[in-house]
Amino acid sequence: MSIGVLVVDDSAFFRQQIRSIINAHPQLTVVGEASNGREAIDKTLRLKPDVITMDYEMPMMDGISAVREIMNKQPTPILMFSSLTLKGARVTLDALDAGAVDFLPKSYERVSGANSSLKQVLVEKLIAVAKPKVGLTTAAPVAPARRVSQAKQYTQKFELVLIGTSTGGPVALQKVLTQLPANFASPILLIQHMPGSFTGAFAERLNSQCRIGVKEAEDGDVLKPGVAYLAPGGMQMMLTAKGKIKIFEGDARLNYKPSVDLTFGSAVKHYGNHALAIVLTGMGADGRDGARLLKQANSVVWAQEGSTCVIDGMPSAIVKANLADEVIPLLDVAKRMAEVVR
Repeated sequence: MSIGVLVVDDSAFFRQQIRSIINAHPQLTVVGEASNGREAIDKTLRLKPDVITMDYEMPMMDGISAVREIMNKQPTPILMFSSLTLKGARVTLDALDAGAVDFLPKSYERVSGANSSLKQVLVEKLIAVAKPKVGLTTAAPVAPARRVSQAKQYTQKFELVLIGTSTGGPVALQKVLTQLPANFASPILLIQHMPGSFTGAFAERLNSQCRIGVKEAEDGDVLKPGVAYLAPGGMQMMLTAKGKIKIFEGDARLNYKPSVDLTFGSAVKHYGNHALAIVLTGMGADGRDGARLLKQANSVVWAQEGSTCVIDGMPSAIVKANLADEVIPLLDVAKRMAEVVR
């Protein structure tokens, strides 16, 4: 089954480049184009695409207003194109709040290059975010019994919470962290796949919305209860001692910067069985290897329940590897965290 894509951008050149990438893939077809937000809404209602690519700065109606109206009238997975600036980060976060599922950096050079890495990422993300809508699965089926698990009782004290996520993560983290009480008893490490220019703005936004403190992690930070530390985009975050953060560039052997696996794994030596690791929505399997190390140290691992994920790749990898102590719907995660972290 072909996935129909609506391409929305006020640049005819950019639309042409995106169209050629999409139509070159056997699973994707451009079903329409729009040059402003108003036209995007009209064509969404008429063409009913499976997924939309959306620019944010357009005449007549901007991308965020269009996202908001589309999600109200004809809910459709929307992938935003964003500039890698502070303004672009804030606008993209607004678009995610309005209902967009993910974003990609907008670069005329990268999209027109013969061997552009953006092309592969664009195709992968379009297919991934459209799959639930067109009735395809995002991962191998998991037995229903693994999808719902009873809330467990834990004897250990949780001295650290780690949360790893990717596609769909900004909204998921917002829904979890805004529900935590100001006196939450543990520090939290947040590992979200995100460009370096975005994480500062994202941490600021979360800090303004939450009762706990949220900050972009810095090298040498000492962990405090009731504070969440967001790994800087394009960097790696690990623990070098109990309660102490190290931020560094890392090397090319790790696919993700930041890497959930690296941060999870670094907690094993210093926290043993006193860590709680949570894997939320995201593509791929980052976090699975780190979760395995934590489980070997008798720490606890939770996965987000698949039907509540934007993309069930990362949580499903945890479940399929039999690493999940609990499989929890997104809106119940904060409640369970508050119950077990005391």
